[in-house]
Amino acid sequence: MLNQIRVVLVNTSHTGNIGSAARAMKTMGLTELYLVDPVEKPDGKAHALAAGATDIVANATIVETLEDAISDCGLVVGTSARSRTLPWPMLDPRECGQKMIKEASQYPVALVFGRENSGLTNEELQLCHFHVCIPANPEYSSLNLAMAVQTLAYEVRMAYLASQEAEQQEAEKEQYPRVDDLERFYVHLEETLKETGFIIKQHPGIVMTKLRRLFNRARPEETELNILRGILASIQKRIS
Repeated sequence: MLNQIRVVLVNTSHTGNIGSAARAMKTMGLTELYLVDPVEKPDGKAHALAAGATDIVANATIVETLEDAISDCGLVVGTSARSRTLPWPMLDPRECGQKMIKEASQYPVALVFGRENSGLTNEELQLCHFHVCIPANPEYSSLNLAMAVQTLAYEVRMAYLASQEAEQQEAEKEQYPRVDDLERFYVHLEETLKETGFIIKQHPGIVMTKLRRLFNRARPEETELNILRGILASIQKRIS
């Protein structure tokens, strides 16, 4: 799923920022980097600052326009400060991560970052379905490009981990036996108890009624019922 999420850097002016952004991406499991009309293509400085993420820099897709980078995406989120002149659907970072993970199972999604000094243009922002704003300290809201990538990539990863945990819990959800399976168990239990002499055939009493009530209250899972059936089978085998 994380391979469906691409980070798009628009018109990056410093190659070192490309490397730092790649490093931020890789720490959160993101690998798809798109560069839109970079002032300079990745060089030695980009690889140096990428540290162990040089593979992401080396495999980055370089295109001429933002349209080229997002043409096959079903969801595009652009980073932006809140603006009164360009009202647009806004997400906070947590909502952004959750939305991207939710839709990444259907098609590629893009997280777009603008120029270091001026961000995205209004025209570029209008190509995005949503804008995301990092609620930094209003008295000092300066975030460099790699910091912004790291912050939003972290939220994407947290949403991804939450989705994986939910899937695992769903897969491990308790499975209970059907009524006819329980009935076969009760028949098996009564036969075994008669063979051991615990229940006297001529005077069965209400033992089975109480045992039914006990197991219905306990509500054994399928695997637990199979264990009980196995125990009964081993008892019968020992008796015979």
